Amino acid sequence: MWALLLLGNGLAAQSRAEDLTRQRRELYTKAKVVDGDTIPHILLGEVVVMKPWEFKNQREYNQYHRLVRNIKVTLPYARLAAERLELYNYEMSLLKTEKQRKAYLKEAEQELFAEFEAPLRKLTFSQGRLLIKLIDRETGASSYRLIQDYKGGVPAFFWQGIARIFGANLKSEYDAEVEDKMVEHIITMIDNGAL
Repeated sequence: MWALLLLGNGLAAQSRAEDLTRQRRELYTKAKVVDGDTIPHILLGEVVVMKPWEFKNQREYNQYHRLVRNIKVTLPYARLAAERLELYNYEMSLLKTEKQRKAYLKEAEQELFAEFEAPLRKLTFSQGRLLIKLIDRETGASSYRLIQDYKGGVPAFFWQGIARIFGANLKSEYDAEVEDKMVEHIITMIDNGAL
């Protein structure tokens, strides 16, 4: 339920990177004639070469594969959250009064609850904790801060309390260099079609 509120209260920014990854762009330039042969020039997209993850033991191997499964479930929600947040921010910037903004947020929240309540309730606790970190990765803001910005400090405090009961922390931040290095590796592999 608390993860649903995260999506409902502030979603969005990653679809651009996803589009760049998924879209194959082929740019052609003039062909050259070399020794009677016509050689076309095609600009190729960037290819990321990654070293496979080196497992220290069987436990880390199992953890990696659990993370792959959980990331494949939660990453689309985090990216959708970033995309929706960007859309909501843009649309709210066009509104003139605070009353209009509040009405817009209330309507958006109701739509999100209707669309995402059932699938998000099916997430496991570990997937919910991972979703909180991935939302931070995709939006650049912790879930707590997003709730605080859009709903206020009291609702943010309330949902933080609910999250803590279930062993999560809405203030969790994504750390691609140390703590979440394996997660970042898996996401890069997924984005490049290797997983």
